[in-house]
Amino acid sequence: MSEVLSHHDSYTDEFLRGVLQDVRSVAIVGFSASPVKASYFVAKYLRDKGYTVYPVNPGIAGQEVLGLTVHASLKDLPHPPDMVDVFRNAQAAAGVTDEAITAGAKVVWMQLGVRNDEAAARAEAAGLTVVMNRCPKIEYQRLFGEIGRIGVNSDVLVTKKQKLTRTFKKLM
Repeated sequence: MSEVLSHHDSYTDEFLRGVLQDVRSVAIVGFSASPVKASYFVAKYLRDKGYTVYPVNPGIAGQEVLGLTVHASLKDLPHPPDMVDVFRNAQAAAGVTDEAITAGAKVVWMQLGVRNDEAAARAEAAGLTVVMNRCPKIEYQRLFGEIGRIGVNSDVLVTKKQKLTRTFKKLM
C-alpha cells in the first residue's frame, strides 16, 4: 500500500515566497526570552526584516523583550496577526491553530518538527494558509538570497581550507 502525499509534504518556492511577502505581522507563539532559543532569534530576525512581531508566552506576559511586549495569548494582541508562527509541539499546535482562526490570522506556520494534519485541515477549512515543518527565518533567508543551499552565503564564507601563501620566519 503506497502512502498518499499531502500538499504539506512539499511546498514550492513560489508558494513560500508569496506567503512571506504577503505577511506583515507575525505572532510568535511559544516565544522565549532566552537569546539562545530559536523562537527568540526568529522573532528578532523577522522584526529586523520589517515585520511587526508579537511575542506570545503566558509565562512571561507583560515583560519587554527585544523592545516588544510579550502577550499572554493571541486574543491579547492589539491587532490580529497576519501569521501565527507556532513554536509548540504538534499536539499543542492544535489549540494554537484554533486560536489563530478565532484571532483572524491569515496564516498558521508550524515550525520545524511540528506537524498536525487535523489542525491544518481545520485552518484551511476556515480559509487560512498553512505551512508545517518549516522555519520562516530559514525560508526567508533561502528564498531572498541571504543563504545558499548549504546554509551560508557562498559569497562570504567558504567551506574549503585555503592554502597559506605567507610563510613565517622565526624571529631571532
